[in-house]
Amino acid sequence: MLTGDEYFDSNEFRDKLMSYEDSVRSGHHIFLDADDLADIADYYNLIGNYVEANDVIEYALNIHPGATLPLVFKARQALMLKEIEKAEEYANDIYNKDDPDYKYLIAEILIAQNKISEAENFLKEYYSEIQPEEQEDFILDAANIYIDYGLDENALEWMSLSKTTNNPEYKELLARILFGIGNFDECIKIFNELIDLNPYNKKYWVALSSAQFMLEDYNASITSSEYAIAIAPNDAEAIMSKASGLYKLENYEEALEYYKKYCSLMQDDEFGELQLASCLINLGMYEEAISHLEHAKSIPPKDSQNTLQILKELAFAYSATKDIGKAMECLEDAMKSDSDHIDLLLLKGHLLLENNKKEEANVIFKKAINECQDIIYVLIRIIVSLYDNKYIDEAYQLFKSSKELNDDNNNEGFSYMALCCWDLKKTKEFIHYLDLAVTRNPNEAKRVVGFLFPKSMNPTEYIDFIYSKLKNNQ
Repeated sequence: MLTGDEYFDSNEFRDKLMSYEDSVRSGHHIFLDADDLADIADYYNLIGNYVEANDVIEYALNIHPGATLPLVFKARQALMLKEIEKAEEYANDIYNKDDPDYKYLIAEILIAQNKISEAENFLKEYYSEIQPEEQEDFILDAANIYIDYGLDENALEWMSLSKTTNNPEYKELLARILFGIGNFDECIKIFNELIDLNPYNKKYWVALSSAQFMLEDYNASITSSEYAIAIAPNDAEAIMSKASGLYKLENYEEALEYYKKYCSLMQDDEFGELQLASCLINLGMYEEAISHLEHAKSIPPKDSQNTLQILKELAFAYSATKDIGKAMECLEDAMKSDSDHIDLLLLKGHLLLENNKKEEANVIFKKAINECQDIIYVLIRIIVSLYDNKYIDEAYQLFKSSKELNDDNNNEGFSYMALCCWDLKKTKEFIHYLDLAVTRNPNEAKRVVGFLFPKSMNPTEYIDFIYSKLKNNQ
């Protein structure tokens, strides 16, 4: 399988991989050095073959006990699972404590423990000890570690020491840092420069697609992902990138095909299963969505950042199939995480409304109002729930009676009130709230009531358009 990675797609690596796989099939392992075996494990990891990756590492440690890269591989796996002590044990087992990869691992363990200052001092001390000709590589390696942990400012500090700023590796790292700090325009500029130099580098196209996605330029993002797929047809990252762009454009049917392809390549990846299920929910295919979500729920460790969203989506899907009991069970499980408490209450109220349990929903909504810190956010969410579940007059009355929403300093929610007035045929009030919406929060107006107007119309033109329409209907 081509990956778009220059080394993994090279004849040199392919020969080693073929020799290893032939030996596994025959049952007679050939002798490869530890670094080569670690490369093969990294390749398997990249294409989602995690079991094979671990098998290679175990074999490597069997014949090369104490080897650096296989133990680094194991330690980083432990760090991903937040098993710090286990990572430290693997680090201690490394025979060559002078190996740069051992040093990087120690710094990474310190960062994982949030001991940033200690990690920085450790890296600076090591930097001062190495030969001048090795310092440029060290700078990029140190920056890479920080980037992996989202510490972009620290990475940028190390990058400022570099003297080879025209080097493609330097530029790529800088672009990744710019992505991390939200400077997507400059990030895109650099990746376009890199693509001009090497148009067949899959990584550049995927990174460009991600930056364009963040700027909500979904068509451009999809195009870039298609270039990446043309280079590496089975590249999971590129396929996910295209699926995400299609999803944002609400092209759920095509997005579904790419999510399915991603999940077939990256089996037991809970994020892929979650995205696939979300697509199915948007297509009204709730039973199939539940199947994927239940599978996703069984995959991640209990502290996975995806678990909460999986449980929310499961609750929504079960509610849509009128299995309110299962939906409530999912929300109870989600509430054990002790996060997003107010959001979970609001979702619970919404699902109760969806199942015609209005009185129970009102109890939950009142609880959310009493316990929240952002009353405007909560009131708007309740109004949206009431509206979506056809309790339009109740949504209207709630807005009307809220002093917080009708405060002169509030800029949110007027579009939803305008929408209620539109449905209730309260024309004068519709114009009043629409005027407040386009004046105070034009983005919200475009998002909520934009479907009532020509697609290309600016919210500032909405009022004149309505007056013109009313005049023509007289």
